[in-house]
Amino acid sequence: MSGKGNPKKSKFIFVTGGVTSSLGKGIIASSLAKLLQARGLTCTIQKFDPYINIDPGTLNPYEHGECYVTNDGAETDLDLGHYERFLNTPTSQANNITTGRIYHNVITKERRGDYLGKTVQVVPHITDEIKRNIMLLGESGKFDIVITEIGGCVGDIESLPFIEAARQLKWDLGEKNTLFIHLTLIPYLASAGELKTKPTQHSVKQLSESGIQPDILVCRTEHPLPQEMKKKIGLFCNVSEADVIEARDASTIYEVPLLMKEERLDSRVLYKLDIYNDKESNLKNWTSFLSKLQNPKFEINIGLIGKYVELKDSYKSIAEAFIHAGAANDIKVNLNWISSETMDTEDVSETLAGLDGILVAPGFGERGIQGKINAVKYARENKIPFLGICLGMQCAVIEFARNVMGLSEAHSFEMNPESPDPVINLMLEQKDISEKGGTMRLGAYPCKIEKGTLAYKIYGKTSIQERHRHRYEFNNDYLDQFHKAGLVTSGINPDSNLVEIVEIENHPFFVGVQFHPEYKSTVESPSPLFVQFVKAAHQHAVPFIKNSK
Repeated sequence: MSGKGNPKKSKFIFVTGGVTSSLGKGIIASSLAKLLQARGLTCTIQKFDPYINIDPGTLNPYEHGECYVTNDGAETDLDLGHYERFLNTPTSQANNITTGRIYHNVITKERRGDYLGKTVQVVPHITDEIKRNIMLLGESGKFDIVITEIGGCVGDIESLPFIEAARQLKWDLGEKNTLFIHLTLIPYLASAGELKTKPTQHSVKQLSESGIQPDILVCRTEHPLPQEMKKKIGLFCNVSEADVIEARDASTIYEVPLLMKEERLDSRVLYKLDIYNDKESNLKNWTSFLSKLQNPKFEINIGLIGKYVELKDSYKSIAEAFIHAGAANDIKVNLNWISSETMDTEDVSETLAGLDGILVAPGFGERGIQGKINAVKYARENKIPFLGICLGMQCAVIEFARNVMGLSEAHSFEMNPESPDPVINLMLEQKDISEKGGTMRLGAYPCKIEKGTLAYKIYGKTSIQERHRHRYEFNNDYLDQFHKAGLVTSGINPDSNLVEIVEIENHPFFVGVQFHPEYKSTVESPSPLFVQFVKAAHQHAVPFIKNSK
């Protein structure tokens, strides 16, 4: 696509959605990017979110699902997790922009006097700032194609400036350099026994009123779209029949790229962007993963202990990491979502009995903390494979201090500032910070692993990099006491000397990590920690299977 030695000139694809939210724009964008990548093209995806928060960092997980963290420390939308899991390439701050960030940038410029006294308006100032952000990745010279997913629904007041900026870019960039894909819904009315196209027609009409004519329609549907219906949709929506793509509900999101390939979505995109590419998609690794995922040899039950379990998206990356690790082991992982608030001392054994592994999830705040500590104690005493992530690792440290070292009032400074033994304490550089947004330890940090430990066996090397999102740390004042009592600190940050990984000897698998290994787990590179945890959980389950026969 580009001459030797010349930087790549990117082409831009915009993905919009209509009729209803949560149709899966992120999955369609990721699937298309995967197909283009499999043909040898370089792709990246960015998400534009219409809310006024600067980033999702301060949002309750019930509001917006998990907050995903990139290598460069950006707190982003969970769709960026899909982008990375599908493409196996890292994203960055430039891949997620909110209305809040756009307005913040414009207002900062206005206060600085950059606009030379002009009246600052939505058009052109806000739209220009949106366009600048859309173009950032394209101007890096790294990508053939930049896919931009515009959050929300067509017709929402919030997303209008983004739609307008995309409309302007179509004219700025010229013919064959932009493409609009509109994701819509074809509902099935059970009483009439019919699929209905009217919501799609209205959605496209609304988009057209904003000055955008979609090039390709991707239609979410529970039932197959007859050719006659594709023809009708094309006729009423000003697109050719070949550009009406059926997106049927799939058993797993990882099936979607193959379904889109069948519908020739990537071929239509290349044709419309005037990109000549006769390479056959290389999806060998992908189909191998999918085959293992859909035909497991074994099955295990893992308990996920968290306080946001009612909304599964709150722990999206963890759930997906289990899918990747399960497939790598030919194992189906059944997740039992258990609320830490219901984990009273009395019913812990009743709730956790029969589990092959226990994961204590990350989180913030005091709510449900005792339930997490109780779960750690149960896993430690009953020799059940255990993995604690972030706050889960901190709970493991607190539990060990209380029940092994005899420091009965040990706690985290976050939960109890009055504790005589704050074994988890506020990082020194955090003590004077009052603002919450973007002020934690965020992004990828190095970790040095001690040879001969379980962590070394898991990772197979002494130096790793994992992503962080936290404000509190292991209190090094207690380091010697923990070591004497038998807690192994097997991973240390080489720059700050802060503890990254703890483990216990004489246990089938007991690991707590201060970082978030789930963020880096992808289809093609599953997290080693999750892979070995699933393996240990299966080995724990095997004796029970044999005994029950």
